[in-house]
Amino acid sequence: MHNFRNLKVWQKAVDFAVKVYFTTKEFPSEEKYGIVSQMRRASVSVPSNIAEGSAKSSKKTFCNSLETSLGESYELETQLEISKRVGLITEEKSTLLEDDLIEIKRMINGFKSKIESQS
Repeated sequence: MHNFRNLKVWQKAVDFAVKVYFTTKEFPSEEKYGIVSQMRRASVSVPSNIAEGSAKSSKKTFCNSLETSLGESYELETQLEISKRVGLITEEKSTLLEDDLIEIKRMINGFKSKIESQS
């Protein structure tokens, strides 16, 4: 259906996942199997679901994959908030990541709307 590598939303989501990896690298080692693992998995799932959806033969299944990607982004937003509240991440870093995540969510929603409107 689409070459996912050409999708700006996929590119931005991959860049974001890399940022999450570098950010969580600074978290305490006791969080390795806790919030670090969850944040990394969620951040990788966002572009992965976009890529998976691009291989689907119907718009409906592609949109379902985009909804899953969107759900993962909300999960990640929650994990960022928890990380900030318990002092694992600074307010400044959290805000920068949240701003990127908000843009990705907008892009996913816009892309999903575009696909749904195509005849």
